[in-house]
Amino acid sequence: MKLMFIIVRQDNENDVVNSLIKNNFQITKLATSGGFLKKGNITLMSCVRDEDVDKAIDIIKSECGERQTLTMDMPINLPSSAMNYSTIPTKIEVGGATIIVSPVDRFEKF
Repeated sequence: MKLMFIIVRQDNENDVVNSLIKNNFQITKLATSGGFLKKGNITLMSCVRDEDVDKAIDIIKSECGERQTLTMDMPINLPSSAMNYSTIPTKIEVGGATIIVSPVDRFEKF
């Protein structure tokens, strides 16, 4: 048995959760937040049989593909003044997931 911690962006949450449930994975959802761009994340926990770990990861990959988006949060310092800051549109990669898989010594469900 393995315990999977699956960290995804909030905008991928519904797709990931629905696909995992549709494939008979039981999950617990925790609200978390990330550091980059201060966007919300969701952390999912699921106890998974050893032989089902790869299947769960494949489902997550299919729902959390990386893509590019524009952000206006990247400041630049204009040379005319040390206090003059502006923002420029910047393309960044978003999406993807962080998955941590740990062994479980004991699992009980009542």
